[in-house]
Amino acid sequence: MDLLRRSWRDWLGDLGAVGAAMLLGWVLLQGTVEDLPPGETIAVRRDVLIGASTCVFLLLFRRRHPVAVAVTMVFAQWAATTTLGTAAIAMYSLAMLRPWRIALPIAGASLALIIGLFWIAEAGEDFLEGSVIFALIYAVLVTTGMLVRSRRQLIASLEERARAAETEQRLRVEEARLLERERLAREMHDVLAHRISLLAVHAGALEFGPGTPEGQREAAGVIRRSAHEAMEDLREVIGVLRDDAPGADPERPQPTLADVPGLVEESRRAGGRVTLEQNVPDPDLVPSRVGRHAYRIVQEGLTNARKHAPGADVRVCVGAGAELDVEIVNAMPPGPPSLPLPGSGTGLVGLAERVALLGGTLEHGRTGDGRFRLRARLPLRAAHGAGTGGKGGTHGSELL
Repeated sequence: MDLLRRSWRDWLGDLGAVGAAMLLGWVLLQGTVEDLPPGETIAVRRDVLIGASTCVFLLLFRRRHPVAVAVTMVFAQWAATTTLGTAAIAMYSLAMLRPWRIALPIAGASLALIIGLFWIAEAGEDFLEGSVIFALIYAVLVTTGMLVRSRRQLIASLEERARAAETEQRLRVEEARLLERERLAREMHDVLAHRISLLAVHAGALEFGPGTPEGQREAAGVIRRSAHEAMEDLREVIGVLRDDAPGADPERPQPTLADVPGLVEESRRAGGRVTLEQNVPDPDLVPSRVGRHAYRIVQEGLTNARKHAPGADVRVCVGAGAELDVEIVNAMPPGPPSLPLPGSGTGLVGLAERVALLGGTLEHGRTGDGRFRLRARLPLRAAHGAGTGGKGGTHGSELL
């Protein structure tokens, strides 16, 4: 099963390791044959066969059982010269796949066994030379294996951090969307409650008015009762979004486009250099739904400017035509960037939700001259058609 799960990269690495073991073993065998004392021989075929068997063992089990393979190779070195190469590559695999606390003692024991074999077979300079060469080979292989292991662990850690960061960002975005939708639902509840209550009041006045014909009185009663039921249904549906604690302060009235100058003035009092260009003949004529979203867009733009470009000039432009055009542009401060205030980075996500509900468009990003621009286009005709009352429709035609 382990063999079937290996990728082509793993097989390529395994074949490379086996090839290196065979090459090193063959080189050591050739050196041993050339340096044999007169009258002594070595069974080359037997030696090669044993070395090939250990290479197959290395190929099959080096990844799943590196410790067992390395320990087996320590004792297999007594059997044939070619197994010295297999044992060296087994130590490399052990250092690559297991911690140094396991790899170093086994590699040290294998090297000590090799030096012992040299001490038995060689003497003088040959013993010293062989010991130094094998010590260097083991040092290079074990160190390389440990470096490869460290690099793989670092890459795995970075990938895990990237996945965690992506997941966290995705959760923050989803949370921001849910919170913004909840806030929008609460705002719409207040607006609809006001409109429906007015409808119920006028229908009641028509129903119980002294001069109302009987047929209209009955129709007005149906309208009044339907409005009352609609209020109850709306309260039940939106009530699950209400998470205010008992005794909490009541919500403030929702802002409109006419409150934008006050918002800009607050930023100026806080030390901001904000310029307001408002090309709207009468902000009170803008539908409250559109004005409320425009106010939030300006508020978010000024907040971002204070966070990411403190002390920079900010220009707020609000114009009304076929659409309500809201634009906030801030210059990037000179010199090195200052430390920004902490934030979730999801404010623009909420603005996108608001603009999408109105069928508008939202753009944000750096401009070619090094400034940052936030621009939203909110349709006015769609807002009137969505239901702002007959008076609002008249105002809209005057505004456009």
